Amino acid sequence: MTAFTRAFHGKHLHHNPVRRVAAVGVVAAGALMLSACGSDSDGASGMSGMDHGGSKSSATATAKAGDVDEADVTFAQMMIPHHEQAVAMAELADGRASDAEIKDLAAKIEKAQDPEIKTMTGWLKSWGKPTATGDTPGMDMGSDGMMSDKDMKELKAMQGKEFDKMFAQMMIDHHDGAIAMAKTEQKSGQNADAKKMADAIVRGQSAEVKRLQSILDRL
Repeated sequence: MTAFTRAFHGKHLHHNPVRRVAAVGVVAAGALMLSACGSDSDGASGMSGMDHGGSKSSATATAKAGDVDEADVTFAQMMIPHHEQAVAMAELADGRASDAEIKDLAAKIEKAQDPEIKTMTGWLKSWGKPTATGDTPGMDMGSDGMMSDKDMKELKAMQGKEFDKMFAQMMIDHHDGAIAMAKTEQKSGQNADAKKMADAIVRGQSAEVKRLQSILDRL
């Protein structure tokens, strides 16, 4: 109804008290009819109320259950050992790395990924799911940038510039695997917190890959 129409009707009713009374009568009659309907079907009305309550509860339960899907669980279970290895690689830089930028980046990786490991472990416990370990059965981590035991031993045996080069290349491959896993979570995950972490991993590790490649190019 336009402002003009409302003004017209208001004015019209104001000058026609008979119509105003008639309108009030219609409203009152409608209220009485509704009241009568309610009185005649108390049982049905009660059941209707119960049905609405049940539907609301079911919807709430479904929403809560849907907060976490299989992709979220897989993301956390696989990313935990992935982060653990990155932290282990970063720890090797202490006493072995000679490049200042490698040392700085290794420290940042430790600082960022260790708290994320704790966070993801907490998620899995709250979701009632097993937490992952580095030797999770059936998990093919080779395609996700994970280093073999042989790779880790070789890195541990390196010193100075040789360590810096190997560390940079290994961490690039490792980060690429984490980014791929995080992008899968972005696409298929449902949990808001897990997707937020996946976003942070994609942004943060993509930037680190560029920095590592720059270091590798000048070494």
